[in-house]
Amino acid sequence: MIASSAAAADVSVETARGGVTVAANPAKVVVFDLGVLDTLTALEVPVAGVPGSNLPPSLEKYKADSYAKVGSLFEPDYEAINALKPDLIIIGGRSAAKYDDLAKIAPVIDLTTDPENFGGSVERNATTLGQIFGKEAEVKERIARLQSLTAELKTKAAGIGKGLVVLTTGGKISAYGPGSRFGEIHGRFGVAAADPDLKVATHGQVVSYEYILEKNPDWLFVIDRDAAIGQKNGQSAQQLLDNALVHNTNAWKNNHVVYLDPVKMYLTSAGLATEQGIVEEITAAIEPKS
Repeated sequence: MIASSAAAADVSVETARGGVTVAANPAKVVVFDLGVLDTLTALEVPVAGVPGSNLPPSLEKYKADSYAKVGSLFEPDYEAINALKPDLIIIGGRSAAKYDDLAKIAPVIDLTTDPENFGGSVERNATTLGQIFGKEAEVKERIARLQSLTAELKTKAAGIGKGLVVLTTGGKISAYGPGSRFGEIHGRFGVAAADPDLKVATHGQVVSYEYILEKNPDWLFVIDRDAAIGQKNGQSAQQLLDNALVHNTNAWKNNHVVYLDPVKMYLTSAGLATEQGIVEEITAAIEPKS
């Protein structure tokens, strides 16, 4: 259990590793998870150190020299972190494996999400951040808004048929089903899975055009990883899926191929602002067009 020296100012919170105690309102905060950074930005919580790469346009202000660059999403720069002397380090997902090493420098909390309870993880993480930084009321209001929008989407999604979520990168296509990193489209948002038996894997299951036609989804939800990370070489998702076999799916025939915001889906997911944006984007996509 993590504890600060000022017991009177401590707050008990829930993390991916269980309950911990941290100092309230830490002055210098290092954040490695972009979903967490998305939430802290929405809550206007000051941050001292951030990853030096993969910062999307929505978090572009953190590219400024006034924010210490403390490594990548996967690999901390321990020298830079030591020099900053943070009061709290927040990790999650890609950086979670570095917990023990970072804990030697400063208190650490792990806000990794659980794909099988993604919505619960989003709310837990937001609640934890609200408690630490004195933003409980605002977080409660934002969670209520997100729950309301999600419930509306789930109702609308119930009658649209079956969907398939695919990610494109490096000329390859991977599919993701319920319980996967993008499984909220099925579990939280209520889109029936075109392939409910897809194995859950971090990088999805590599699939072919024949597979997509065989599953024949009514909706195809597409995430372009290369676009998310700024990789401009090779084929875009639109180019890759412009294929004769895909053309024969119900999704293509009915203009139900949805190219989701790749940054939100791949980099900043689980952030409060991002999750509301994802819900609104999918809701707009499945609304019947007049």
